[in-house]
Formats: sequence, C-alpha cells, structure tokens
Amino acid sequence: MPSPTPLVINSTISSGAALTNLGSNFLERLGNQSSNGFNRLQRTNPGGGGASESTEAPRYRTWFEGYGFSGRNGAIGDFVGDRRTTWGGVAGIGARVAPGINVGFSVDQSRSSIDIPLALQSATIDLTQLGFTASVDSGAWTWASAVVHGFGDINSHRDTGLGLASAGYNARLDGVLSEISYYWSKDQGRVVPKAAFEYVRARTGALQEIGGLDPVAATSATVQRGRLLIGAEVGHYWIFDGKILDLSGYGKFVDNVVQNFSDITVSLGTQSITLQGIGESQYGADAGASASLSLTNTARLYVNYDAKFRAAMQSHQGTLGVEVKW
Repeated sequence: MPSPTPLVINSTISSGAALTNLGSNFLERLGNQSSNGFNRLQRTNPGGGGASESTEAPRYRTWFEGYGFSGRNGAIGDFVGDRRTTWGGVAGIGARVAPGINVGFSVDQSRSSIDIPLALQSATIDLTQLGFTASVDSGAWTWASAVVHGFGDINSHRDTGLGLASAGYNARLDGVLSEISYYWSKDQGRVVPKAAFEYVRARTGALQEIGGLDPVAATSATVQRGRLLIGAEVGHYWIFDGKILDLSGYGKFVDNVVQNFSDITVSLGTQSITLQGIGESQYGADAGASASLSLTNTARLYVNYDAKFRAAMQSHQGTLGVEVKW
C-alpha cells in the first residue's frame, strides 16, 4: 500500500488557517463597533457637531451587515497555496446600560469556499459565530472587549484521478479581543490611536475520506494565535441637510507574538505521515477605510473596506451595513 503524501491534506491545512482568520475578522469587526471614532462621537454627542453634549442618546441599537471576502495564501513548505472567498451576514443588538457603558450581542453566519487548484482540492466551511461585546468610555479613553464562539462544518473534496475522495468534519473556534483607544478631536476631524491584543483558538475535527483512489484519514488539528495590533484611525465628518457624512481610514501594525500548531497525522492503511499546519508571517499590516451616512439621529448606512497584508497572504473584505437606534 502506498504511503500518503503531504499534498493530500492541503485542504485540511487551509481550512484550519481560514477558520482562524474568520474568527479574527469577526473579533475585529466587533471591536470596531465600540472603538470606531464616529461611533464614539455619536455616543458622546448624538445630535452631531452643533448639538449639546447633553443631548440624550438612543439607548438601544441594532445593526445588519452583509459582507464579502477574497483572499489568497501563497505556497509555504508542503502547502501549495490557495484562493478563498467568503460571503456572510451579521445581525446584532446593543444597549447602553449606564452612562459610558455599552454591551452588545451579534450573530455571524458565513460560507467560505477554498480552492487549491495545484493540489486538485477544494473545501467549504459553513460557520456560525456568536459574539459578545462590552465597552467603557472614560473621558477621551475607551476600553473595548469582544468574545467570540464559533461552530460549523467543513466539507472537502480531492480529485484522485479515479473519482473524488470526500470528507466531512466539524469546526470550532473561540477568541477574545481587548482594545484601548484614545479619542482626540479638533473641529470636525479626529485622530484615534489604538492598541489591542487578540487571541484565537481554532480546531478542525478528525476526518475519514470516502470514495476515490486511496482515501486517507487524518487526526484533528488545533491552531492557536495571539497577536498585538497597534495603529490609528483618522476621520472627518460633514453636516448637511440634517445628515452627517463621515469618512475615515486606519492602519495597524500586526505582530503575531504566538502561533502554535498541533501535529496532523495522515493515515492510509498501515502507512502514515505527520505534518503541521501553516500560519501567518510574524509581522504584517492591516489597513482600511469607512464611509458612514447618518440619515437621522436613529438611522445610519455605512460601508467598510478592510485589507490584510502578510508575507504570504493577502485578503480584502467589503462590508455594507445599516444601523438603527431607539
């Protein structure tokens, strides 16, 4: 019986990395709900630039988002590289429970497609994520935190030359984010320096392929990543016809201070090999931009663009959302 090769589980390695990044993306979007400079302005001065800061802000808010994601990972060792696309939606609700204290809960549902043409493999990830947020404003300072729990299913397919070998297995992830920011403003512009720590742990279950030639089995795999993010947001808003248009951009330096990968044992009959997952480069950068249009004191439309740049990975995400307060 032939021995399995590292190539046969490229889709499993890719799925673990993709799952970790899906958790990170959701954590950072949740953190941005609390620390975004325009959201901070609306909490302290909900009536806009000319309004008194004593104006009573709506206590509750809900938001709905749709997003699309495109990314690619270059070849690393035995991994030949992939292309990834994700489509998803988010629904959330938040409340001001006391002056300067806000909490929120949201649900993210997504489907990701992974294509690995050089290995003749593909995979899909159907993932549900539950997110909890809290923030505290104290003067110009904001401390924001987010917790995420995700669960879902992965389905992989491998062209063996004599049919497809397929497998289905589960996916789990947990993550936390803690961010501190300082809101500095002048006239209708702002600069918001930020520093954050993020930790994500993702796990893919054991698998047994069926069909095709020489279907393989693989053990479960775990990825753990802790990183620091340091950067700033710059923004400006304009008031016209009772509406507020806000434009902003941000940049972050990323340091992956911890990346741990469990071994994956791949078996074909009595033969087996042991491999390890892939991670990001230690250093990288995130950048993005946002446009927000407040139609009234209680309704807002927004669009976001987010990009991540690593040594062997790049990704781009667009988000369209609506927020309603009462």
